[in-house]
Formats: sequence, C-alpha cells, structure tokens
Amino acid sequence: MTLIACGINHSTAPLEVREKINFGGDAVSDALSELKHQNGVHEAAILSTCNRTELYCNVDQQNNHSPIEWLHNFHGMKQDQLRPFLYKHPDQNAVRHVLRVASGLDSMILGETQVLGQLKEAYQKAINAGSIGHQLNRLFQHSFHVAKEVRNSTTIGNHPVSIAYAAMRLAQQIFGDLKNQTALLIGAGDTIELVARHLHDNGLNRMIIANRTLARSQQLAREYAVYAIQIGDIPKHLAEADIVISSTASTLPILDKTIVESAIKIRKHHPVFMVDLAVPRDIAVDVADMDDVYLYNVDDLKNIVQENLKSRQNAARQAEKIIDAQTREYMEWLSSLDAVSIICALRGQAEQIQNEVIQKGLLKLKNGADPETTLLETTRNLTNKLIHVPSTRLRDASVQNRDDLLQAVEELYGLKAHASHKDKKP
Repeated sequence: MTLIACGINHSTAPLEVREKINFGGDAVSDALSELKHQNGVHEAAILSTCNRTELYCNVDQQNNHSPIEWLHNFHGMKQDQLRPFLYKHPDQNAVRHVLRVASGLDSMILGETQVLGQLKEAYQKAINAGSIGHQLNRLFQHSFHVAKEVRNSTTIGNHPVSIAYAAMRLAQQIFGDLKNQTALLIGAGDTIELVARHLHDNGLNRMIIANRTLARSQQLAREYAVYAIQIGDIPKHLAEADIVISSTASTLPILDKTIVESAIKIRKHHPVFMVDLAVPRDIAVDVADMDDVYLYNVDDLKNIVQENLKSRQNAARQAEKIIDAQTREYMEWLSSLDAVSIICALRGQAEQIQNEVIQKGLLKLKNGADPETTLLETTRNLTNKLIHVPSTRLRDASVQNRDDLLQAVEELYGLKAHASHKDKKP
C-alpha cells in the first residue's frame, strides 16, 4: 500500500478551476462515502477550502490513480480539463506535503493558521464517515503536533503579512486588549470586510461601519453584529472611536483636521489610532500632526508587511528543517509496521508451539509420569520445536552461501558463533 496526497491549490489552478471541484457544504460526507469504496482505496480524507481541494488516501500501489479518476468523475470533468492543474505526491512526499499544509508553509499567506483548523475539520469529517484508518489517523495527529512545534519553535506566526491584519496588529500593540475598544470602519469593500473579521476574531466587541450605501454597511453589520451608519453621520460618532480604519474610493478626504479636532475635544484628548488604507487618502495629511492621533497610511503598513514577510521567510526556512525531521519520523513509524506484523506472527507461532508441548506434558502427568522427567522432556521438546525451522533454514543458507542471512541471525539473537561462518571450510 502507498500514501498519496493529490489535488489542486491556489498556486497550480485559477479560481474558476478551483471552484469547479470544491466540496461545499455537506458534499464532503457524501464524497467520502463514495471515495472509500473505490477499488484499491483503503483510507481517505478530503480537504476542501477556497484555496485548495486535496485528497489524502491510503491505496494499493497498483491502484494509486484511482482517487484522481474518482475526482474527475465525481465532478463530471474530463481528464484533460483538470490534469494540467493537478499534483500527486506519493509516500514520503505525501507526508511532507500534509505537514507543510498543516504548518501554513503551503498557504497563499505564508504561515497563516486558518488552514490548520480546516485540516482538523477535514479529519473529523473523515472520522465521522468511517474513512480514516490507522495510517491516516497517525498522519493527521502527527501533522497537528508538527504544526504546533513549528508555531512554538519559530516566529513564523508573529508577523502580519496582509495590510488588513497588519492594521489589526498595530491596534493591538497600541491598546493591548481590544475587548473594551470601539472601532469605526469607513468603507465596505473587501479590505474593510477583512479588517472587520480580524478585529472581531481578536476580541473587539464594538464596531461602527460607515459607508455611502447603507445597505452594504448593514450587510457587514449583520455578519459581525455591529452598528451601520452612512458616511455623512461620521462626525456624530467619531468621538466614540478609539480605532479608525478607512478604505474607500473617495477622491477627496472624508476626515479633515477640523472634524478630528472636534472629536478629540469630546474625547478629552484620549488618543485615537487611525489607519488610512485608501489611495487617494481618506484622512487629511495634517491630521498626523495632532498630538493625540496615531495616523498610519497604506505605505507605512506596506513597509511593515514587507519586513514581516522577510521575517516569515526566514522562519519558514527553520520550519522546513522541522518538517524534514518529522517526515522522517513518520516514515520510520510507517516502516516499523512491517516489523510489527512479523513480530505478531512470530509470537503467535511460538505460543502455538508452546501450547502443543505443554498439553502433551500435562497429559503425561495426568497419566502418572514422573514430574521431574516430564518437566525435562517438555522443556527439551519446546526448545527443539522452537529452533527446528530456523535451524533448517540456517543450514540451507550456509549451503547457499547466504552470509547475509547468517549475519542477520547473529545480530538478531546477539550470537557469537564458535566458528565464524566466514571461515567455514568448503
């Protein structure tokens, strides 16, 4: 059997291809039920996100293309439609790939942690579907452990590498705990939506979203349980905001120095943190001159992101060494499974011989045989039966000049032969 990881991701396939083979909603459960019954598939799990769709399977060597064929058929796609975007990693490369995915090293945003939660969810769905066995179970558990080690042993997660996330982290550095702060977000595009998500996920409970179109503000407000206003109402609410983040398409500043000064007076000069992500700017340049305002623009954050990306890349190189070591550890465990089956067979054979010999000895005792004589005969018979087959095989090995087998037995049993087989006479 062999492990494989196959699929597509953000670096191999465009969005229009990724969305065609995405397993949305409850589709994963139904898909796993079908996949695990494919010819030669023993274990299976599916990870499906906006950035990747991957199958992790334990399959017969001769049927290692079965999951990919199933993927085409399940989504009604021809082979040539998907083949240019597909990758397939076998065995050690499959293990390494899963560990890199779990650790955020294969993500669009290097070192992000969201994919680890998605991988844990995929693992749970596979457990629920009954498609996880011994090897994939160990692989998933190992990947979770490795992701934690990478996070704890490197600084890969310490530095924001998106503008929206950098804005949130700057707010955390200034205020510490965001729980008791109020944020005013101006605009309702993708950037502001991402900022809202980061603030919400990091404990900020009160947000005001201002936009020219109230309907769009209300849509975000429903998603994050915040208060929606129109841009014209900003002066009424600006004094409430400890954090102001703006990203609109306005050609003129939305906040000038006069509006901000009025708000600062109402706040009794309590500091306010402002981030202007717009080009052209939403916040007048001279606002930065005010003593109680910390104003950052998009270039300030881009510089932070670039420096942090360099730091993450350095940390990623450290993480790759951890991945390499942990891949070897898993493969060593996988290789040990062959020895486990042999050990079990050896123990079973020995126990069978033992039972047969003991039963004969007990029968002799029952028929009145001398106990001491019976004990000696039983132990001698047990020894002879246990070494009979190995002794026969070793004599044959000697005749066939199988020095490798003879040396293996010496090493296995810690023997020191009186006359070395290397010096045996012809």
